[in-house]
Amino acid sequence: MTVETLTRALAANPGQPLHLMLPDESFVPAHFYVTEVGRVHKDFVDCGGTVRSTTTCVIQVWVADDTAHRLDATKLAHIVGLATPVLKGTDLPVEVEYQTTTASRFPLAAVEATPGGLLFHLGTARTDCLAPDRCGVVAGCC
Repeated sequence: MTVETLTRALAANPGQPLHLMLPDESFVPAHFYVTEVGRVHKDFVDCGGTVRSTTTCVIQVWVADDTAHRLDATKLAHIVGLATPVLKGTDLPVEVEYQTTTASRFPLAAVEATPGGLLFHLGTARTDCLAPDRCGVVAGCC
């Protein structure tokens, strides 16, 4: 999901509560905070020697002891709006960074309007060999 898709969903559902569902179908506690919205750019060389880059919008969420706190669609839309100059575009894929035992990033896979609010489905990220033809990785081996 891109920043543009996210902002459209938030604008279409003002004031709605937000729910973040992790890939295992458990939920980030409802009293989460958004501590930052940023543009993360990574330049790297893959295992075959090709220079590559990725750029994403990362929304970091954090859970405190303030259980009365609730973030809704309007508030998140405002925060994302404040980040617009930093993001430098709305076509960036969105990831949610959340810490359980370790900090992890989850791609924002989908959003749906439900009777209980906006439900954000967080996906999984996987590692992969980006140059199997140059590394000797056999197709279908893993």
